[in-house]
Parts: sequence; structure tokens; C-alpha cells
Amino acid sequence: MITTKYEIRNAKPEEFKAIGQLMVEVYSQLDGFPKPTEQPMYYKMLENVGELTNKPTVELLIAISPEGRIDGAVVYFGDMQYYGSGGTATQEKNAAGFRLLAVNPQTRGLGIGKQLTLKCLEKAQEMKVDQVVIHTTKAMQTAWKMYEKIGFKRSEDLDFMQGELPVFGFRFKLLLVIFQKISIKH
Repeated sequence: MITTKYEIRNAKPEEFKAIGQLMVEVYSQLDGFPKPTEQPMYYKMLENVGELTNKPTVELLIAISPEGRIDGAVVYFGDMQYYGSGGTATQEKNAAGFRLLAVNPQTRGLGIGKQLTLKCLEKAQEMKVDQVVIHTTKAMQTAWKMYEKIGFKRSEDLDFMQGELPVFGFRFKLLLVIFQKISIKH
């Protein structure tokens, strides 16, 4: 249950460094996820996450607490060619995606990840794409369960290996939103 209302907005360049630090902190603490020494290039990308916004249709969204603290972030891709994952996801047409969802460990359970996810779905719906593609790992079980509750479905055709780490693909079909009369706005 969301107990605090967070503002979800695009990050400003002066916030990129703090967001990168948050992402490195979150991902390096995940049980079963590769550590910085095992995948240094991945962590360099996390640390410099703001650079991803140099590509067209890529946005870095953040969750700001009422006190002005950045407690979550996610990278939204309006065009899958810039998604940057392994596997076939970058070849998906009429699709958007998001990656690198991170929530401050001290504020987990407040619905921040869900708010960021719903904002990405809202953006995709506004763009009138058919689907949203995401990836997760076994180390991210909390996020995995949240995605399934929202309506994402496993898509094995999107799975790939990142080094020795299995990465699992999911799809959210936006056309279902219309037929099921589900509103993704909160």
C-alpha cells in the first residue's frame, strides 16, 4: 500500500550522479545478482545511467519524496532499438520498454516501484504502442511479482543470458487495457 505520495518526473541532469549511485547501491545488494567485480561494465553503465537519455525517446524517470529525496528511478525507452539488452528485445516493433528499476532499500514497500512502472505504462499508452517489454532476473523476485500483478506476462522468446546470469523477458499488451477497461493511471 502506498503510504506516501511520490512525485514521478523526468530526472534533471544535475540529479544523474545521485541516481547512478542509487542504482549501483540497489543492484550490488541483490542476492544472486552479479557484483561490480563480476560485471564491471554493467555497473559503469548504472553509475552513468543519465547518459542513456542522450538517445531519442529515452527518459530517466525518478520518484521524489515529499522531502525532495530521490527514492526510485527507472529508464523508459519509447523505441526498443535503444533498449540495449541482449536477446531479441531491441528488434521489437511498435513497442516501448523500461529497464533498471531501482528503489531505495530504506523506502521499499511504499509502492514506489509500482508508481514508476505505471508511469512507464502510461507513457507507452500515450505513444499508442502495442506493448511494453521488460526484463528481470531471479534475484529481483519482489519486482517480478509486482510486474505479474500489474499484468505483465512471461515471454520466453525475450530471454537471454547476461554473462552467466539468466535474464527473463516479460510483455504487457496495451491493447488489453482497452478491452478489459483497466486504467493504468493511479
